[in-house]
Amino acid sequence: MAKLRKDIPKEYKWDLSKIYETEEKFLSDFAAAEAEIANYGRHEKTMLGSAEGLYAALVASTELGKKIEKMWTYAYLGFAINTADNAAQARMARVRSLACRADEASWFVGPYLIKLDGATVEEWYTACPSLKSYKRTIDKALAEKPYTLSDECEKLLTAMGECLDSHENIRSIFANSDLQFGKIKAEDGKKVQLDDRTYVMRLMSPSRRVRRAAFSTLYKTYKQFGNTLATTYSSYVKERTTLARLKGYESSLAASTFRDEVTPKIYESLITSVRSSLPVYHDYCELKREALGVPRLHMYDVYAPLVSECEREYGYDEAVRVVLEVAKVFGEEYYETLRSGLTERGWVDVYPTENKQGGAFSSGCSGTEPYILLNYVGTYEDVSTLAHEAGHSMHSYFSRKYNEHQNSGYTIFVAEVASTVNELLLAHKKLRESTSVPEKLSILDGLMETYKGTLYRQTMFAEFERDMHALTERGEPLTAEVISERYYKLVCDYFGERVAVDRDIAYEWMRIPHFYSNFYVYKYATCISAASAIVKRIETEGDAYVGKYIEFLKCGGSRSPLDSLLVAGIDMTNPEVIEGAIADFSAAIKEYRALAGLGK
Repeated sequence: MAKLRKDIPKEYKWDLSKIYETEEKFLSDFAAAEAEIANYGRHEKTMLGSAEGLYAALVASTELGKKIEKMWTYAYLGFAINTADNAAQARMARVRSLACRADEASWFVGPYLIKLDGATVEEWYTACPSLKSYKRTIDKALAEKPYTLSDECEKLLTAMGECLDSHENIRSIFANSDLQFGKIKAEDGKKVQLDDRTYVMRLMSPSRRVRRAAFSTLYKTYKQFGNTLATTYSSYVKERTTLARLKGYESSLAASTFRDEVTPKIYESLITSVRSSLPVYHDYCELKREALGVPRLHMYDVYAPLVSECEREYGYDEAVRVVLEVAKVFGEEYYETLRSGLTERGWVDVYPTENKQGGAFSSGCSGTEPYILLNYVGTYEDVSTLAHEAGHSMHSYFSRKYNEHQNSGYTIFVAEVASTVNELLLAHKKLRESTSVPEKLSILDGLMETYKGTLYRQTMFAEFERDMHALTERGEPLTAEVISERYYKLVCDYFGERVAVDRDIAYEWMRIPHFYSNFYVYKYATCISAASAIVKRIETEGDAYVGKYIEFLKCGGSRSPLDSLLVAGIDMTNPEVIEGAIADFSAAIKEYRALAGLGK
């Protein structure tokens, strides 16, 4: 049973009073933000009248945004440490509503920026030098000029934003609250309730009977509601494809990659590279079959660990020391900042407690620490998670320190790079230093799972998304049968003929929430590829390269994601980056085989 929060020493808990000392101060900021929202419309008449008017509107938008981000951070972190706290839930709902009202009040900022012409902007930079701090914002807005509708239409779309984003909420509530999956027999023979959140845990059971029961029970239920979920997903895809068409994009994929500041070529190149390397993935599946000792690998076997969990336990303070050892390679500022954050400044809420949110994340904003939530129990995976989240937090630290607020937010396209760099460096360090074969096998198993889940699985998802949107754009209906058949064929392609692709896997698409954030998942695959390339250069070039990597972290949102990665010497338009990650996956497979004494 999880401990009560009051029983955890304060050095292992967040102190959210660092954000707002009292509830009254939070409410004071809330009232101030409401007043700013009510008065923001005054900028509509003056924004395009002069350089000073434009600058004033942008500064007001930035300051309002900072205030809302701070309130959201406070509200969300308070909820995360006690999800049963009604006051925290209400606080979050109030801030979310406030943010929507702010968007509505400032609806005109984007469309008005687009009305500017290049010559006028250059003149205004001279007239008001401070305006240059918003050059990146203005340039991005001007790039959207060909894809912007009339003021009336853009205002309507902004007002409808919450409604247009409702599909995933519907799917999530349906899957997590309304669906009843029934019970299965656990390892001890006792019946336990299965739900979508504990499903993967059951698939990781050492008992094949439990894995098979979880798999068949879950998808038997989903199959019954295929038409409902197909309608939900189809309407989402129609919404995205219709918006892309109305705005003048060539396709919904083109619209999404444009917002990422990349091109569909990056997306297609990823799929091509991964497709061409499927024999490597098939080799991994065969390794898994051999290690598990089963005659044929089934879909309910793919999450089963290859080795029993290593008995090695890490106290949290030891985990901090291990992660800091890894961080030394990044130089003094990185190391000292992280050391202070983990040991003195209370960045981390460490242990699982009653009603605490599960999993792990890094969160924060300008004016707060880059907080980390863990549910630490002492496994190597927990140490790796700390390294991963510390990577996120340090990326945020450098981005915020070296950029003004409007240029500090890095995009999703690079968001998983710094975290994965830390994760990979930790694994490589432990593999070099460990003298225990079981420990090495456990680490290699986790490393291969990372490549499998992040590079191959996410690319398969990306291919599925591309096909679903393309079918809709051709006017073909997305029925449950059409969606499921395409998904099943993809799984067959990716896993190969030697794996028994159980028919029920055709319904897996119904439980993937990321399909309601269109063309999102491919960025996980590009991030691990970039991270693999960076780690290789850190390990071979040392300090001569590390400086470039730190400069990448400092870029924040001041450059496009492709240009930011070029600062680190990583060219994502070159297929060799993806191919390098595939080679690293292949090397891990071979190393595991050699250590475990398995064929090839």
